[in-house]
Amino acid sequence: MKTVLCYGDSLTWGYDAETQGRHRHQDRWPSVIQAALGQSVEVIAEGLNGRTTGFDDPLVAADRNGVRILPTILSSHAPIDLIVLMLGTNDMKPFIHGSPVLAQRGIRRLIEIVRVHDYPAGERAPEILVVAPPAVGATENAEFKEIYAGGEASSKRLADLYEALADEAGCGFFDAGAVANAAPFDGVHLDAANTRKIGEALAPVVRMMLQL
Repeated sequence: MKTVLCYGDSLTWGYDAETQGRHRHQDRWPSVIQAALGQSVEVIAEGLNGRTTGFDDPLVAADRNGVRILPTILSSHAPIDLIVLMLGTNDMKPFIHGSPVLAQRGIRRLIEIVRVHDYPAGERAPEILVVAPPAVGATENAEFKEIYAGGEASSKRLADLYEALADEAGCGFFDAGAVANAAPFDGVHLDAANTRKIGEALAPVVRMMLQL
């Protein structure tokens, strides 16, 4: 059986902007990939609300720094055949840093960690698929407008930066913004239809990278 690890933030966890709860299991994009690929593949959804590529958020209880947590995740889920990295939206918060270039550097560091990690039982490093998240969208939600101030413009740069990095590093790449858009409830999270669209679009990419 092949194992796919989806490492992301609230878009991977399945946060529902309208209800402020969680999308049904079958509507989350890792679950859609699982349904498409069947029982020969195990798809693990490792999503955490607020997770960044590699930056600290001092205002939350759980550790949101993706770089710091990734080695533990890699060991606990090994062996892994493919890891899907979809992070960067939370990096756009001005109080974290709000820079697309630094988000790209965060993804670069995650790639390095995946490739040099000391895997249990001598397992080889997994293949890597870098996914650019949908851009931050317009919203009338005053709180999110302030939290992500400037994010609507800066997040639109992530796809080009991530694609260039993926080409350089020899990773797969997909732009989730090509198939999905943030919901206007908060301009960041996805409704059920859009999160399903990501899974539907990624399923054939994952199948190809796993050589199924």
